[in-house]
Amino acid sequence: MSEDCIFCRIVRGEIPITATLETDHALVFPDINPATPVHHLVIPKEHIASLDDMTLAHRGIMGDVLYAASEAARLLGVAENGYRLVANTHADAGQEVYHIHFHLMAGRGFRWPPG
Repeated sequence: MSEDCIFCRIVRGEIPITATLETDHALVFPDINPATPVHHLVIPKEHIASLDDMTLAHRGIMGDVLYAASEAARLLGVAENGYRLVANTHADAGQEVYHIHFHLMAGRGFRWPPG
């Protein structure tokens, strides 16, 4: 865990959130600045700065994170119509918090390509 990482502080309970879903290795909660009608964050409980910082040892954790994303989409009622899962990696992609996280976004149609 990182002492100053906002997501690590959430995992430690220092910043209160209303969890949508929690598993052994993942936490899902609403984004405080939603960009879509449904916008939740899906994070691993372990601090991993970015996708580029993953190792083979993180495979199980990240599998649980992806499972949590799909389960949260079902719980939120957006799985059937569709949702987008976005991971920004490094500054040019828009990563602002250096703790791997996925944006689970839904509730409106999306176009391709994004951004």
